Amino acid sequence: MHILLAEDDTILADALGAQLRGAGYTVEHAPNGPVAEYLLLRHSFDVAILDLGLPMMDGLSVLRQLRAVNQQMPVIILTAQDGLDSRVAGLNAGADDYITKPFDFPELEARVRALARRAKAGTASSELGFGQLFFDPKTRRASVAGELIELSPREWTLLELLLLNRDNVVTKEQIVQAWTSDGSDLGAGNAIEVYIHRLRRRLEHSEVDIRTVRGLGYLLEAAGRAVPRAG
Repeated sequence: MHILLAEDDTILADALGAQLRGAGYTVEHAPNGPVAEYLLLRHSFDVAILDLGLPMMDGLSVLRQLRAVNQQMPVIILTAQDGLDSRVAGLNAGADDYITKPFDFPELEARVRALARRAKAGTASSELGFGQLFFDPKTRRASVAGELIELSPREWTLLELLLLNRDNVVTKEQIVQAWTSDGSDLGAGNAIEVYIHRLRRRLEHSEVDIRTVRGLGYLLEAAGRAVPRAG
């Protein structure tokens, strides 16, 4: 199991990292918010352990950035014992569980295992399916009605974002965040519309439609449910 440990307290991070590795986990350590955000948006982890009091970029902001592009990764937040408001804010921002400091390692490990089991039960296969569309984030393969389709890196990112937020509007801001997570230049101002148009053509015969929701963003839904759209 691959775990991200985002904790700025060096002594605590070293101790937790050693204990987690001793329990058989692979651990990546992030000492501050920007590093945590970088790792979470570029790598796949089975569980993220996120301290809300990270320097340079607080844990709540990191969590919100993660949830803008990934709704699936299990996240445990670490909070101060008296931080009720922080715990509530963390859960509202998308955390799956929390644990207060100080804590015993067996409790943390039990929570990690519970979240991992829950995630595995909910995603027995990594493949995301909708209509005649199938997309596997791990192998980076997509198919429509059994035929493989070729996608550019940005189209991959856009399709995965739409699938992970199926039946929910994906805003242009979320798309920009997903695309610029590697620091690349967005280019022309209408880049999103261009890639949406390309992706719609790729998804023909998939029984899936990308609907433009005026003023909000885009919605992936079953074909036939969409109202007439512009552009």
